[in-house]
Amino acid sequence: MLEATPLTDGWILRHEQEALPAVVPGCVHTDLLAAGVIPDPFLGRDETEVAWVGRREWTYETRLPDVASGHEQTDLVFDGLDTAAEILVGGRLLGRVRNMHRSYRFDVTGMSGPLAVRFRSAYAEAEAVRGRLGERPAAYAEPYQYLRKMACSFGWDWGPTLVTAGIWRPVRLERWSTARIARVRPLVTVEQGLGVVELHVEVERTRVEAELTLEARVDGRRVRAEVTGTSGVVRVEVPTARLWWPRGYGDQPLYDVELTLHHGNAPLDVWRRRVGFRTVELDTSPDAHGTGFTLVVNGERLFARGVNWIPDDVFPSRVTRERYRKRLRQAADAGVDLVRVWGGGIYESEDFYDACDELGLLVWQDFPFACAAYPEEQPLRGEVEAEARENVVRLMPHPSLVLWNGNNENLWGFADWGWEERLGGDSWGEGYYLGLLPRVVAQLDPTRPYTAGSPWSGSWRHHPNDPAHGTHHSWEVWNRRDYADYRLDVPRFVAEFGWQAPPAYATLRRALPGEELAADSPGVLHHQKAEDGNGKLRRGLERHFALPEGDFDRWHYLTQVNQARAVAAGIEHWRSLWPVCAGTVVWQLNDCWPVTSWAAIDGDGREKPLYHELRRLYADRLLTLRRRGGELVLAAVNQSGERWTGTLSLRRMSVEGEVIGTADVALAVQARAVAEVRVPAEAEPAGAKEFLVADAGGSPRPGEAGSGEGLRALYFPVPDRDIPYPRPEFDVTVVPGGVEVSARTLVRDLLLQADRLDPGARADRGLVTLLPGERVTIGVEGWETPDAGAARAALYCQEPAR
Repeated sequence: MLEATPLTDGWILRHEQEALPAVVPGCVHTDLLAAGVIPDPFLGRDETEVAWVGRREWTYETRLPDVASGHEQTDLVFDGLDTAAEILVGGRLLGRVRNMHRSYRFDVTGMSGPLAVRFRSAYAEAEAVRGRLGERPAAYAEPYQYLRKMACSFGWDWGPTLVTAGIWRPVRLERWSTARIARVRPLVTVEQGLGVVELHVEVERTRVEAELTLEARVDGRRVRAEVTGTSGVVRVEVPTARLWWPRGYGDQPLYDVELTLHHGNAPLDVWRRRVGFRTVELDTSPDAHGTGFTLVVNGERLFARGVNWIPDDVFPSRVTRERYRKRLRQAADAGVDLVRVWGGGIYESEDFYDACDELGLLVWQDFPFACAAYPEEQPLRGEVEAEARENVVRLMPHPSLVLWNGNNENLWGFADWGWEERLGGDSWGEGYYLGLLPRVVAQLDPTRPYTAGSPWSGSWRHHPNDPAHGTHHSWEVWNRRDYADYRLDVPRFVAEFGWQAPPAYATLRRALPGEELAADSPGVLHHQKAEDGNGKLRRGLERHFALPEGDFDRWHYLTQVNQARAVAAGIEHWRSLWPVCAGTVVWQLNDCWPVTSWAAIDGDGREKPLYHELRRLYADRLLTLRRRGGELVLAAVNQSGERWTGTLSLRRMSVEGEVIGTADVALAVQARAVAEVRVPAEAEPAGAKEFLVADAGGSPRPGEAGSGEGLRALYFPVPDRDIPYPRPEFDVTVVPGGVEVSARTLVRDLLLQADRLDPGARADRGLVTLLPGERVTIGVEGWETPDAGAARAALYCQEPAR
């Protein structure tokens, strides 16, 4: 039987003739940090102090053990090397590698002695390739498009420039005899209600004459098949298979698959995975509105409630199974049902996809190409095909994976960013996205759809980012326009959109020790990587609020409110357009370090107000008030599987708390549908002092996400800066498990910043608007010494203009 031995102990990192302890898996930066050689690049402006690390060559060393195993072959297996390296045993070169996204296997039978992995600087490798193949345009100046490495390690508009090197995934020795399982390509389908697992198996042999058989077990069923040469196919039918569903649509049953390779009665190797039975299609049919983009799972058409995922740490080897599960659990708890793995990052570890399988989170997987023209010549072309073939097969068992995407923004970049003229006919990646990658997916994984890019209109007949055709990235809003303009478009699928806000106060305090915080203080500006990011924050804020000059705490609060408002404006509008619009994918769920960004969860894992707003926006049932065609309408979005009926209670109110008029309207919405109700003229607010409250299913607990106890929508006809808010009056009481706030006036956008109570504290909700006489209980975890005065000091809300 194949024996696998992890090779994790005894590694050292060579630094200026000194041997530093090294952790494998890991990277140079984390080892230097642990040894005290470099400061923490996440703190202050120390990122710039460690820039030299990415320009150096580095060597990892250990000993290859001399162990008599009785097996015919011993392989040294690296699951991931970052990035350009040569591997030597006893001074003998085993091979050279140049791709972070691949695994590598070397025959070391009979070898022992010093094992060295020498990493060339990623800059040196990229610049050498650029010198051979010529300049290619990109969104950023760093040379990330010239080698197969996590692009965002070279920096992004939310990430630091920390160019890594190291043995970033596990390494082991595998000892085996006669034959081993080299690759398993599982085609998991549903055929007329019958679950089918078809395993296409490739083996590697040391003895070509040996008769080999395969045995597969699924759900108590056992099937055998012969190996012919170096391949074989085993088909297992599961008549009792239950369907795997995305969260909110059904359960996520998973089935263990075990494949054993036999020589006679002797088992030689075993492969184990979990699978789920489901069908997936991508409907891109043309219609009266343009070209659709709708995911269909098990025959059910979905509005995708999505988030974009970036690497959760700029040093990916630090992301543990538990951290993946926590972050993805946060996504699921916010109502998310789709996670897009963005193309400037990596193919994530099995731990990521395992968690998505269990949580019912659909995965849209980008191939790692982003915001650049990529050469299609060697040595890159061969690396691209090899990594695509490996990772397509590696990820095939996961039912959560429903879509392969060729790239992020490169087709758009060619059309709009001046690339075509600059390229002068040179290759730029089109052959990957419209040729190589769809061919690889069709050959290896025909059970899943492929799309050439995001955004992509489906054909060069339409602009790549045409909102009426395929996927759309909405970045005019934020970069140049106000978020109210989201309501001007009717996109088919919004794959990126978002608005920035700073991280939680405690996150900033940890990242910038000793700094007097201000919107433009040196550390805050260093942890803002977007071009003119703070200028865009300011312009976006002043369209809606009076600017809090010189008041950092107020600026921090209002920018976080504005982020939540912006994303709400988009999602409320686009969800109300179902089925014409079939999904929104917020940029972005997470951060890779402490930074002002578009994330809902900051780099320390703290939830911004946007996170809690997503719980409302992505709930099965949503109410939203907006103007359409000159009329004020209420849209009731029902993504649940049950019909929604009831009465809408409308109250026209003044900001002083007076009820000016009321109306009741019948509500009836079919399952997975949207219904619109025109607001009666007598209920429409008039002027800056009035607003409208719509309640469905009874008066809700304010701020409650979900559909269990009633839903509420609010409509203020003018920007906050023009609303004559009363001075907010409310009482604060410490209660078991949290804080109770009772309003004596209108209190809009009440927010408890729990991390100001204690860096480890967390509130269970974000922004809450209370009408006079209403109260809310905010649950707080991790608060060691509850105190009403401290709670009041950590509460923020809208105030009268100063």
